[in-house]
Amino acid sequence: MPYYCVNKNQTLNPGLHHEVHTHEHANTLKIRESIDLGWHASETDAVRYAKVYYSDADGCAVCCPKAHRG
Repeated sequence: MPYYCVNKNQTLNPGLHHEVHTHEHANTLKIRESIDLGWHASETDAVRYAKVYYSDADGCAVCCPKAHRG
């Protein structure tokens, strides 16, 4: 089960929304300001949980493609 986080900085994401990433991918991207979302069975579950913090949360097209709206 992957560990997820949501980027606090929406301006660094295409579409100006708060992107959800796997923790591993966030580290690769060197995202410094994020909220840990914890372990989730799917990326869609992680995005659903991220919406508690940011209503515009969306999945990363690379690491969370099933939850990516664009």
